[in-house]
Amino acid sequence: MTRGRLITLEGGEGAGKSTLAARLCAALAAEGLAVVQTREPGGSPLAEALRGIVLHSWNEGMAPQTEALIISAARAAHWRATIAPALAAGQWVICDRFIDSTTAYQGSAGVPQGLLDALAQLATDGQRPDLTLLVDLDPAVGLARARQRGDDNRFEAADLARHQAIRDAFRVAAAAEPQRFRVLDGSLPPEAVLTAALAALADARQGWTAHG
Repeated sequence: MTRGRLITLEGGEGAGKSTLAARLCAALAAEGLAVVQTREPGGSPLAEALRGIVLHSWNEGMAPQTEALIISAARAAHWRATIAPALAAGQWVICDRFIDSTTAYQGSAGVPQGLLDALAQLATDGQRPDLTLLVDLDPAVGLARARQRGDDNRFEAADLARHQAIRDAFRVAAAAEPQRFRVLDGSLPPEAVLTAALAALADARQGWTAHG
């Protein structure tokens, strides 16, 4: 059986990743592909429980090292319960946030990248996404969107400078791995973002076919 593909969506708060994930899943399902939509932190019962711990506002002041460890534990559970079995069954997985969010959020807060890489290696058995779509958006715009939703997410409470540092870290990650990343303009209307995402996916699929 042909292994499935892992497509991850990254970006700051309010960038529109969740909306894009749902629309990508619908587009792939319309092709007849088996698709799993999931998210991080979360995506399995244990990982969802850990998500509540790391995101809830009553944990304000949690050290980035603690965040990195909890998120990595959630990722390990998520990988084994949800992602790896789906890929082995030939399904495509669309994941809202993955390893690059840990780099952007906890890495930009001072956790050494080497340690984050080691945690990612452990959590995912050394596997990486086939394609990462970075939805890039001005943090001021994204925060306004996110706060309008009224989510209880303590990361949204950080100041604008902190969110700009996160955006910068995502951009650095994308520049370091241009073959894996495609950067999308999150300021465009949702339909235009979807069109760009589908074009990026079509381009990536051509490359996968060419390389077997």
